[in-house]
Amino acid sequence: MSFSSDMGFEDSVLICDEVDPILNKILVDNGLKVSYEPEITKEQIIEKISNFNIVIVRSRTTITKEMIEKADNCKIIARVGVGLDNVDQDAAKAKDIRVINAVEGAMNAVAELVLGLMLSLARQTARGDRAIRNEQWLKKELKGTELRGKYLGIIGLGNIGKRLGRLARALNMNIIGYDVIPIDEEFAKEVGLMKADLNTLLQSSDYISIHVPLLDSTYHLLDAEKMSTMKKTAKIINTSRGGVVDEDALYNALKNGTLGGAALDVFEKEPAIGTKLAELDNVILTPHIGAQTKEAQSLAANVIAEKIIQILRGVI
Repeated sequence: MSFSSDMGFEDSVLICDEVDPILNKILVDNGLKVSYEPEITKEQIIEKISNFNIVIVRSRTTITKEMIEKADNCKIIARVGVGLDNVDQDAAKAKDIRVINAVEGAMNAVAELVLGLMLSLARQTARGDRAIRNEQWLKKELKGTELRGKYLGIIGLGNIGKRLGRLARALNMNIIGYDVIPIDEEFAKEVGLMKADLNTLLQSSDYISIHVPLLDSTYHLLDAEKMSTMKKTAKIINTSRGGVVDEDALYNALKNGTLGGAALDVFEKEPAIGTKLAELDNVILTPHIGAQTKEAQSLAANVIAEKIIQILRGVI
C-alpha cells in the first residue's frame, strides 16, 4: 500500500505508543507534522493534547475523558489495533472527534494464534514443554486429541471470527456460530456454519473462541453459570478482552475439573503477573500477543494511515 504526497496537510499528529515506522513515514510523506512520543505519560498528554489535530495510540495509552476535554483542536483519535476500550468514545463523540481503528490489521494474526492455542490445548504441548524443563517425561500422561471432527463454537463472527472459521474448516472442524448481529450468509454456507443461540453453542462445543468487544453487555459473558452448562472436556480460548471471561469462575472450573482447559491471551488486569490461573496445568497463558506479528503491525499501521488520509481528504 502506498500514498502519493501531492496533497499536503497542515495537521499535526501525536503518536503516543510504539508503532510500525511505516505509519510515521506515510503521514510525513503526506505533509503532516508528526510528533512520535512512544513513552509519553498521561500527564504529558493532558498538557500537550491541545496542540494536536490527530492522536494515535495502540494498547499502552488510554485516552480518557480528561484528555479529550483538553483536546480542543483534535479531529481524529486512531487506534492501531482492534478494540477501542482504551478510548472514551462517549467523550470523543461529544467533542465531535472521529474515533477509528484498524481491525483489518489483526484479523489473520489473531485467528492464527487461536488456532495455535487450540492445537496446543489438544496435544498439551505447553505442559509437555514445562515438564521436560523440570526433568519430567510425561509421554504416557499426555495423550491428546485431534481437532478434526470437533465442534468449534465461535462467539462473534466479525473479521477475526470469520477468518478463524475458515482456518478451522480447513482442519475439518465443525463450526457453530453465535452473534448479536446477523451472520454473513455467504460465509455460513462457505464453512458449513451452524447458527445457534449462545446457550446451545456453549452446550455443544468442544472448543469455544471469543471474539467480541468488552461492553457492559459482554462483561463476564462467560460466568460460572454459563461454564456449568459446557462439556467437562470443553476448552475456552479468549483473545478478545479479559473482562469477557470471569477469571475466578474459570479458575474454579478448571481446578475442579468441570472444564477441560483454557487458553487466555487477555486478562481482566494486565500485566497478569501473579494470576492464580498460572497454578494450573490445563491452562495456557500468553501476554496479549494476538496482534503481535510483524505483518499485522505493518498492515495495521498502513490501514490507519490510509484512513487518516482519506478522512482529511473528505473521502470517508
